[in-house]
Amino acid sequence: MLYTILMVTEVLLSIGLITLILMQHGKGADAGAAFGSGASGTVFGSRGASNFLSRTTAILATLFFLNCLALAFFVANQPKTSSVIDTLIEQGGQAQKPASEAAPADLPVESGGATENSPAESGSVVPQDIPE
Repeated sequence: MLYTILMVTEVLLSIGLITLILMQHGKGADAGAAFGSGASGTVFGSRGASNFLSRTTAILATLFFLNCLALAFFVANQPKTSSVIDTLIEQGGQAQKPASEAAPADLPVESGGATENSPAESGSVVPQDIPE
């Protein structure tokens, strides 16, 4: 439950950070306000917007990092889950192999025909050193 709340908070904080960063002006935009452009007639005044947005961004960034640390703590300390097969083996049950995974050695070998076995396995003599 707490993990879900932290994840939702993480998404909301990231959206807020993106919005605040995109709303801020670059350093070149402040030069226009000095010469009387329209930037000085904003809601926060000529300098108020940068201070307000910078402080709010810093606060949201701090909350974002703290939330990330809390999420990392919960993920690192969650109980280890085991698979169904591991649980069955611990209880003493054996998982059966499907018939499609049977080893080729288990299949009967036909005599007289060509097989996929090597000549050494089929009983024929293979010379080791052949003179040239």
